[in-house]
Amino acid sequence: MTAIPILLIDDSEPDRLYTSIVLARTGLPVQAQEFESAADALSMLAAGPHAPAIILLDINMPGMDGFAFLEAYEGLPEASRRDTVVVMLRSSPLDSDRLRDFAYPTVKDYVVKPMTLSQAVRLAERFGPAAA
Repeated sequence: MTAIPILLIDDSEPDRLYTSIVLARTGLPVQAQEFESAADALSMLAAGPHAPAIILLDINMPGMDGFAFLEAYEGLPEASRRDTVVVMLRSSPLDSDRLRDFAYPTVKDYVVKPMTLSQAVRLAERFGPAAA
């Protein structure tokens, strides 16, 4: 089974730890790379050549927030973004927040934190390499 490369971008260490544990408990071959800084994650993505299948992106972060990341990310060459989807990690279930997230073409899903095991499995199965 092909590994599912996931990029987790969240400034909260407890949230990153929790999400990583949930991803590991899916039983799927998940390879999560964590970033506390959206700017650092963007630099890594811009350097290429390997893109993740899924980017789990927090919105409220110091420095470069999730929306600034999305603006810059969507400016990267299309070839480096083609097989990657962004899933927003939010603390808010409001429809107005969801609509703002989906205004970005690369955003394909939305999860209210904390992520559950069933949500993690669904995302991996829906957006992992086997789904392509």
